[in-house]
This record gives sequence, structure tokens and C-alpha cells, in this order.
Amino acid sequence: MKKDAKNKEKEVKKTEVEQNKENEYLDGWKRCQADFENYKKMQMESQREFVKYAAENLVLQIIPVLDNFHMSTDHVPEDQKNNAWVTGIMHIQKQLENVLKENGATEIETKEGDQFNPEIHEALEDNNQEAKSKEQKNEISKVILKGYKLNGKVIRAVKVVVE
Repeated sequence: MKKDAKNKEKEVKKTEVEQNKENEYLDGWKRCQADFENYKKMQMESQREFVKYAAENLVLQIIPVLDNFHMSTDHVPEDQKNNAWVTGIMHIQKQLENVLKENGATEIETKEGDQFNPEIHEALEDNNQEAKSKEQKNEISKVILKGYKLNGKVIRAVKVVVE
């Protein structure tokens, strides 16, 4: 009888030890699964960020070409504005603008009379030398070169003359 009680006691201890091991393995597996899910989420977020700014290099290469198109079309004589080749150049310019928009790039809207903002503007010239001691206007008197944002990030500041 003592032997049966001792055997039962050993079996119960063995079962408790096995149950504890099973619980330990199950907890470890659950932690590993949760870590893997978190890793997948971090990788997806990282990939989204990469894709978001992967186009930045391409956009920065297209912007100067678009600037040249703008400069050339700004100087077309009035009598030639309806010419077929001018219309073709304007169409190419519009296509380049659409490529930028499709890749998340937007023009920073700035016009003469706007307040100078160092976060989006770059002052190439400051024409208010006498006004420095008096009242400063800090108004933009001329836009030299357009600026662009890519997904909300300034990739090229608007180059301006400040009064």
C-alpha cells in the first residue's frame, strides 16, 4: 500500500513537472509568435517609408529639366504662342509636372508679397538694407526658382528675393 501511494505521488509530481514544462514551452512559443508579428509590422512600416522617399532622387533629377522648360516657355514671343512646336513643348512640360505629382512631389505655392518663411524659402538677395534699422517687411519681392515638397518634406526651397 505504501508503494502504491508513493508511485501515485511520483506520478502526480511527474505530471506536474510535465505540465509546467508544457506551459513553459507554450509561453515561449507565444512570445516568439508575438515578436515575429511585431517584426513583420516594423518591416512593413520600414518598407512604406522606403517607398515613400525612394522617388526623391528621381524627382530631384527631373526638377531642373522642368525648370528649363518653364524658363523657355516664359520667353516665347506672343506671336508664336499658338505655334505647333510651342504647343508640343508645353505638352511635354505638362507631362513632366504630372510625373512629379504622381510621385508625390508638389510645388510650394509662393507669390510676390508673401511673408518670408525660412522653412520653405531661401533668400538669394535681401533688398531691405536701409529698412533693417527701421521696420522689416520680410516680404518676398520676386520668386527666382520654384520650390518643391515630396510627401510633405521640403526637397528644394523656393529661391526668392526678400524686401
